[in-house]
Amino acid sequence: MRAATVNESASTQGRLQSARRAAAEVGRLSTSQKNAILAAMAVEIKRHHDEILAANAADLAASNFSSSSRDRLLLSPARIAAMEEAIGAVGALPDPVGEVLAEWTRPNGLRIRKVRVPLGVVGIIYESRPNVTVDAVALCLKSGNAVVLRGGREAAETNEVIVKILQSTPGMPAGAIQLLDSRSRQSAEELMRARGLVDVLVPRGGAALINRVVEEATVPVIETGAGNCHVYVDKTADLDMADRIVINAKTQRPSVCNAAEKLLIHQDTSQEYVPRIVAKLLACRVEVLGDELTRSLATGQGIGVAGESDWYTEYLDLRMAIAVVPSLDAAITHINHYSTRHSDAIVTSDEARARRFLDQVDSAAVYWNASTRFTDGGEFGLGAEMGISNQKLHCRGPFGLPELTSTKYQVIGTGQVRN
Repeated sequence: MRAATVNESASTQGRLQSARRAAAEVGRLSTSQKNAILAAMAVEIKRHHDEILAANAADLAASNFSSSSRDRLLLSPARIAAMEEAIGAVGALPDPVGEVLAEWTRPNGLRIRKVRVPLGVVGIIYESRPNVTVDAVALCLKSGNAVVLRGGREAAETNEVIVKILQSTPGMPAGAIQLLDSRSRQSAEELMRARGLVDVLVPRGGAALINRVVEEATVPVIETGAGNCHVYVDKTADLDMADRIVINAKTQRPSVCNAAEKLLIHQDTSQEYVPRIVAKLLACRVEVLGDELTRSLATGQGIGVAGESDWYTEYLDLRMAIAVVPSLDAAITHINHYSTRHSDAIVTSDEARARRFLDQVDSAAVYWNASTRFTDGGEFGLGAEMGISNQKLHCRGPFGLPELTSTKYQVIGTGQVRN
């Protein structure tokens, strides 16, 4: 057992060192070279479509997931086509590397430029979703970074096939894509402590994974957020619009972080709207929980009790908790207290009230009359995303190409020395 652990560690360290060496080469690629590799990647994913589906079927057969977790793991022809489209979208975006963000000349004649540069080696620890493998590789390549991937063991075969395909894409620098052994907890631990080999680490998954990485990593972390997202139906809401938004935000894909988990309803519209929306949610097979007032207004509809812990919980399933609030201020206070500061929405016809919500809810994305399901790199026009950051340092919200760069100053002189 000890020998296996040593060999495993050597394998992980070798992959990390290969990524470190490859980072410089990836960073030197021109925009046209990167775009050519991306175009070839999309072709290769399409060409190996059947192989990817077969590997994914094997992973699904080996899993004992609930329906929501199974949905995150599942690949279909449509989802593979979406991966191809995401690669193409990243290729069509402007190259951030070398962008001059600011330029000025000092009184002594020094010319100073602030420019974007790659981060270097980006590590990502993630669960289930194999499309993240493709998105991460595409974004890191276009932003000039090498990438080290550590997916979940439940998607091991799918990720291994996808990475093998991407590694062999014509023009891809050797070592630029590394996949660590997902069947080993040690590989994740080594990645979290690979300071000097990995420049930044991105955890993507549930709260337990994210918290573990934030607490244990010595590599700098960009924290992606669990999504305890809210929809607030204000007293001036168009209730037909509210129906569409609530149902979409909860049921369109409940297993992802931008799905709504909580519904707040202003008391002035609660007598009409609570029974109405509860019936619609139940018809969509959503398990509904409620506070005391919600349950009194939905008598006979069989909704459960929402306890204190529910208001903090990201369900990632067909479950929603509902509370009636006395005012807009109460809704804002509730969201800022219980949410994960990911995505929260107001449905209202009053612009002034909407502006207060947008200004005062402290989340990465705030919506007025739209579903929280739009918090996504592709939907925001970013091509794809590494995740949704709900922290405030470096980047916030969906982060893509610009956020996968850092900056440096180029200072150009004519022989100046400091007095």
